[in-house]
Amino acid sequence: MKIVVLAPCLLSPFYVYRGPKDKEYTTSRELLNLLAKHVREIRVLTYPCPEYKLIGWPRPPMSREALEKLGISETARKILDFIERVLTEEKPEKVIFVGVKGSPTCGIFYTTSSDPEKFPYRIIEEFSCLNKKERIELSKELMEEQNFKVIPGEGVLFQILKRRFPEAIYLEFDKDNIEKSLKQLEKHFKH
Repeated sequence: MKIVVLAPCLLSPFYVYRGPKDKEYTTSRELLNLLAKHVREIRVLTYPCPEYKLIGWPRPPMSREALEKLGISETARKILDFIERVLTEEKPEKVIFVGVKGSPTCGIFYTTSSDPEKFPYRIIEEFSCLNKKERIELSKELMEEQNFKVIPGEGVLFQILKRRFPEAIYLEFDKDNIEKSLKQLEKHFKH
């Protein structure tokens, strides 16, 4: 048996910090179709969204460093304990972790970065009161103001996962290149 451990926002686009846009809806639909094709070969494990557990939803875009300043590392360790327990009990022959390109918590090869001292933390509460259109606009502004960058590196959760499960397969889903991400994932379902 293979267990595919998926970042929750890949299946449920409503976890995305600002709320879903077209690429999140498409990712979810296409990924669900792929998983359904392989339902006999795999089991799917999703875990609680670390950012949701820490801050709630909706939330402003935040870099790995800003989330670390708020304590995301402890939240990630609790989620890791859940994942580890499931994998220990189920004893799969193969584990495939699927993260999200550029995520501060679930990035595998790329995460986001900015100066945590310049982040306007007071905006977190205000952001949750905005409607979807306002959140999307403010997200763009915040990312620009904060000089957000996608950089090589792991998100907080996946940095810990890679240390604890070095033998697993790690794939990063790119919501800006859905077709390529799906092909890469399906290749591992077949082998």
